[in-house]
Amino acid sequence: MKVGLVVPQFGINATKENLTEFIQLAEKEGFESLWVYDRMLYPLDPQSPYPYSGPPDMSEWPEHFKNVLDPLTTLAFIAANTKNTNLGTCIIDMVFHTPITLAKEFTTIDILTGGRVICGFGIGWSKHEFLASNTPYEKRGDRANEILKAVKKIWTDDIVEFNGEFYKIPKSIIGPKPIQKPHPKILLGGFSPKTFERMVKYGDGYIGYIEALVGSFEYIHNSIKMFNDAIENSSRTRKEFDLTFFTNPRLLNSSISREKGNRSPMTGETIDEIGSDLSMFKESGVDRVILGVNAGKDYNVNETIEFFKELKKFYQ
Repeated sequence: MKVGLVVPQFGINATKENLTEFIQLAEKEGFESLWVYDRMLYPLDPQSPYPYSGPPDMSEWPEHFKNVLDPLTTLAFIAANTKNTNLGTCIIDMVFHTPITLAKEFTTIDILTGGRVICGFGIGWSKHEFLASNTPYEKRGDRANEILKAVKKIWTDDIVEFNGEFYKIPKSIIGPKPIQKPHPKILLGGFSPKTFERMVKYGDGYIGYIEALVGSFEYIHNSIKMFNDAIENSSRTRKEFDLTFFTNPRLLNSSISREKGNRSPMTGETIDEIGSDLSMFKESGVDRVILGVNAGKDYNVNETIEFFKELKKFYQ
């Protein structure tokens, strides 16, 4: 099982110094991939509750969403400062972009990294972000399907022409093409069965998200089942797909109570408890786990990398 790390791209620790030190240490330690994610804004009067908030306030957004570096610009910076590590988005909301700009941006990073980019795409859930990007919230799934079809044509066709309901590309030559053939891997994130339908039609894998203290083992197993069922009901095979989960492992202390035997995934009072979940992912056929931390005021790059290194024995 491969393991990637989320870079310090958010919160008060999103600095050039932290980012540079983190990616260099991660590559030195041999982690498979480095990841960024997409957050456009922090609404003061949220219309959409944060999907992973726990009690008491189900609408509260994480504090670090107030300060987030742009994902693709950050990915380009990481590309220029690494040599071997794969680079991905987990995820970028594709509906806030046009197909041609999205395709060109990922193509450029793929070329400049020698073929190391992984495209994690989602359709978004925050109504404020739809408003800010001038994108209709309605039919966002249909819009996403068109984007995926158009992006793949841009990446693979010598002459590109696209006429959809939402997007149109006149007959054109659009180059260059990505280094990876036929194109960079597309992983789709989402919460509904339609995500898996979209995956087998247009994608190459799935990214699920498990929030420590809020997520459940049932969600993990259901997601894996839906992933496998979607492939079995398609004309494609399991080896064509990549199953990835993004999670924030968290060591619990005495101030955080929990019911005995009711532990959330990727939490524990010891490294061994968290490690047992990594072993579970591996045994369940998960191809990759992406590890992140909630970068608060006590965040330290070296301590974070050491924490991730301690978990290595459970998935190697």
